[in-house]
Amino acid sequence: MHNVTHPLFESYDDEGPAYDEMFTGHAPRDPYARLFAALGDLPARDLQSRVEGLQSSYLDQGVTFDIGGEERAFPIDILPRVIEQQQWARIDLGVQQRVKALEMFLADIYGPGEAFRDGVIPRSVVTTSSHYTRETFGIEPPNGVRVHVSGIDLIRDAEGEFRVLEDNVRVPSGVSYVMTNRRAISTALPESFAQHRVRPVDSYPQRLLAALRAAAPAGVVDPTVVVLTPGAYNGAYYEHALLARTMGVELVEGRDLECRRGRVVMRTTNGLQQVHVIYRRVDDEFLDPVHFRADTLLGCPGLINAARAGNVTIANAIGNGVADDKLTYTYLPDLIRYYLSEEPVLANVDTWRLGEAAHREEVMDRLHELVLKPVDGSGGKGIVIGPVATAAELDTLRAEVLKEPRSWIAQPVVQLSTVPTYIDGKMAPRHVDLRPFAVNDGDKVWVLPGGLTRVALAEGELIVNSSRGGGSKDTWVLAGSGTAVSPAPARIELTASGPREIAPLDSGPVGPGAPEQQQQQQQQAREHAQAPSTDGATC
Repeated sequence: MHNVTHPLFESYDDEGPAYDEMFTGHAPRDPYARLFAALGDLPARDLQSRVEGLQSSYLDQGVTFDIGGEERAFPIDILPRVIEQQQWARIDLGVQQRVKALEMFLADIYGPGEAFRDGVIPRSVVTTSSHYTRETFGIEPPNGVRVHVSGIDLIRDAEGEFRVLEDNVRVPSGVSYVMTNRRAISTALPESFAQHRVRPVDSYPQRLLAALRAAAPAGVVDPTVVVLTPGAYNGAYYEHALLARTMGVELVEGRDLECRRGRVVMRTTNGLQQVHVIYRRVDDEFLDPVHFRADTLLGCPGLINAARAGNVTIANAIGNGVADDKLTYTYLPDLIRYYLSEEPVLANVDTWRLGEAAHREEVMDRLHELVLKPVDGSGGKGIVIGPVATAAELDTLRAEVLKEPRSWIAQPVVQLSTVPTYIDGKMAPRHVDLRPFAVNDGDKVWVLPGGLTRVALAEGELIVNSSRGGGSKDTWVLAGSGTAVSPAPARIELTASGPREIAPLDSGPVGPGAPEQQQQQQQQAREHAQAPSTDGATC
């Protein structure tokens, strides 16, 4: 335990195996120094009232999520996570690089398949993925973009290095909580917020709208953009409504759309209006009953035919899920080298492919030490953490892996970094991850400075999903070193020999500004338009 005198931190233990982002040894790290001092000036009763105000305001505003059929206020912690600009510059560059490689990979596998011919990734890895859609083979997006929005999940390992945990390029969610958290925390901690140069996040809707408009079919000057939602019973409906409202576009359900002569039209009070771009928040298999599930009521018959005819753009593209497959993830470093001729800026977590005999043999002997994940899982479902699993659970797992080895990967237990979190009147270390969001308009991949920090509120818990009781933090990316008088730090650029620092980075405008992650199966077959499980991503 550190010996800094501070009532909130008197029992704070930062000496575990995980990297603590606020403290090093017995003192706060530089990015947190001002925040730590400001907390010392805040009476305990005042802090507690601000915490209570945060939760009640979220419930009043409808910032909620569904867990087990119960609607709850999304937990937000009052202490923000702080990332200095130089660290963020590397994250920004690494996310851009990853999105570019994923774009090229998706264009390749739904087109010429050069990576297969050159032996970079086996064709079977793609064709056996449950998210590979042969129905969309050969469809070329108008501006070449399939990944309009992405959420790349990062963790910080025991050495403090950021690593990629997984990719989310289907319908990644959670950005609404980034914007909402910023407004809430800048109000709850106005003194601290005023002392820091925090890069804003409120331009996201405009960036997204610009990217969606840029993806319109050829020849369309003033495209009609809509947000397609499964409906008000969906766990992420709050986000769907917020994005539609802040972009100034219509929020529609499948029943509001109709396909006529290869075009998509929307029913309005003034009659039918053609739709050019659909930002869909509905999973692939529920989008078009002609090509996928015939029993779905969430989509619109004929959408794929309209997309193939070039009359509508679906964002993100149908079939992107093969890039989210955790087996595909293991090939991403090689795919980056293949498509971009660059070394990865952000490393993967070490991973064993259980479809390979040598990997499987090693893992079978070490099940009790490792984390096993289903390759197409989300929301933390199906994950088995060996060190805390029972003998019976490991025996069941072993049988499942041997039955379908392609369906599993294994990773070491990564001690996610910790950040102080307000628990029962005191600060305690809790594990966090980070989901930066990126928007691709075809010319540039723009990364939202901040992203969604998810925090596991239970002591020792390594899965941060809300379905496991997790919450979130506001993520402050500092411009410069975090004070108004500090110069901007250097920028990082890739070279043949690796990343290097170049000219100073423009920090951008300064000022104040669910949770759920990868959309799980929003609706079950028996429910159609009823409440689905919450979004989530493994960690």
